[in-house]
Amino acid sequence: MSSGGKSSWPEVVGLPSQAAKQIILNDRPDVHVVVLRVGSFVTTEVNPKRVRVFVDVSGTVAQVPKTG
Repeated sequence: MSSGGKSSWPEVVGLPSQAAKQIILNDRPDVHVVVLRVGSFVTTEVNPKRVRVFVDVSGTVAQVPKTG
């Protein structure tokens, strides 16, 4: 990671997606946060400035978001 900042957010698992997004952006304002439903198709390229937040059907974070 080029900026030397935080790269994963286990503390947001179980939170609503918007709350998780705000926490991530507070820690790393340099990243783009993408909220996706668990099971969504995603590209395989690695992007250190992207954080994918996977949520369940209720919009709750279901997996640890991380850069890439």
